[in-house]
Amino acid sequence: MDQIIADLYHETQTPYPVIFARLSAAILLGGLIGWEREVHDRPAGLRTHILVCMAATLFAIISIESVHMAGFSDPQVRIDPLRVIEAVTAGVAFLAAGTIIHSRGRVNGLTTGAGMWMAGGIGLALGFGHWFIALFATFACLIVLLLLARMQIATASKDKPSAKNP
Repeated sequence: MDQIIADLYHETQTPYPVIFARLSAAILLGGLIGWEREVHDRPAGLRTHILVCMAATLFAIISIESVHMAGFSDPQVRIDPLRVIEAVTAGVAFLAAGTIIHSRGRVNGLTTGAGMWMAGGIGLALGFGHWFIALFATFACLIVLLLLARMQIATASKDKPSAKNP
């Protein structure tokens, strides 16, 4: 029983408060992107984007911790945290592809899929401790989703013929 209790308080390379702060930031930043998708009634919204961002953050943290684990210190063992980035990217891309629908000559969900992929990237940045990169990427993503969407709507309304000029 003592071993189990000792294992619960496993020594980490990154202090627990920092790990919890990174995961909390993933909830917040993933939530911002998910909120925008939710407001526009898209198939993947708040919860999905939060979970994608948190999962990516968690995978990054675990990869950092794995590199420093005593059991992996043998020179024969090779741990490459960059493989985590590849795996997360592929996994999120698979999820994002599920939101994309091609129907009647139209493609729907592409922006939502890209937002999920972005949430994964932001999560990885947080997990590896790149806070400012994650914050800037979130800010830039929201500009693209909010501001450029308004520009697109304004342009589309100009291109529609009015009832007076068919």
